[in-house]
Amino acid sequence: MSAAASSQFASARFREARTVDWLELEQRIREIERGRVRSLSDEDLLELPVLYRAALSSLSVARETSLDADLVAYLEALCARAYFVLYGVQPPLWRRLASFFGAGWPLALRSLARETLIAVLMMTLGAVAAYCLVASDPSWYHSIVPGDLAGGRGPQSSAAELRAGLYDGGGKEGMLGAFATYLFTHNAQISLMCFALGFAFGVPTLLLLLYNGCILGAFMAVFVSKGLGLPLAAWLSIHGTTELFAIAIAGAAGLRIGMAVAFPGRLSRTAATAAAGRTAAFAMIGVVLMLAVAGLLEGVGRQVIQSDAVRVAIGGCALLGWLLYFYVMPVRETVDG
Repeated sequence: MSAAASSQFASARFREARTVDWLELEQRIREIERGRVRSLSDEDLLELPVLYRAALSSLSVARETSLDADLVAYLEALCARAYFVLYGVQPPLWRRLASFFGAGWPLALRSLARETLIAVLMMTLGAVAAYCLVASDPSWYHSIVPGDLAGGRGPQSSAAELRAGLYDGGGKEGMLGAFATYLFTHNAQISLMCFALGFAFGVPTLLLLLYNGCILGAFMAVFVSKGLGLPLAAWLSIHGTTELFAIAIAGAAGLRIGMAVAFPGRLSRTAATAAAGRTAAFAMIGVVLMLAVAGLLEGVGRQVIQSDAVRVAIGGCALLGWLLYFYVMPVRETVDG
């Protein structure tokens, strides 16, 4: 066999053994270049660096063994395109922000809808259980609510004392003034812990969500027993709808990671956890923003707004706005294109 024929035969064998991987890499790069990255599965994206390294290896072999120039040129072009897709220049900050708010955040929340519903149900279950316990036996209140949060007030407090706290305008002596400050810190901690402890198969996350609901239920039982259930609900709603929604989202993010660890499916446990972590990270960035918004609403609303109707209206509009933004607003596949 002549040297030219031998070279052609080697090149053909080389192509035959690796063409499938090259075509897979090219197809995924083409989808990303056309702005259709969300048409690729998490598994496709995780395999992209592996296919890129395999193509680089093929290019190295093709050069060293002096395979035909067309093959070398094809592999050089393919590897260059893959490099810019994987490590190319980041878009401007404003585009990344637009992508996050216009697509990344709401899409992450939509993919976590099932877990978010579970988180809401767990908090609701805790609130109902604690409400029933405290309503039937007020001594349960001090077993459920931490002393720092209770601020020395509870079932023994008079209706006048509790009512004064609801409309104290943020005074230092008011129970609800201290409660508001502690509650925001508490909810921020609960959010972070719900997410951070999700890796333990989601069990600590579920328990934290349940306990957070218990605290609210215990407070509600005390105020309802004094005829102040609606005023408390109005006071809480102005910022609570956003805060509690943020906690539910953090819990959903933790549950997603926990489920990936427990049930990785066709992926390896590491790959499944990494994929879940990307979605959870988008959600948690949004949780921080929601807690900041809740802090602003609480700081202004508690001190300035005294009308129950206005408080409920603000809280209701905030909740409706989040729901429309996360689950109803049309979302483009990409904002950069």
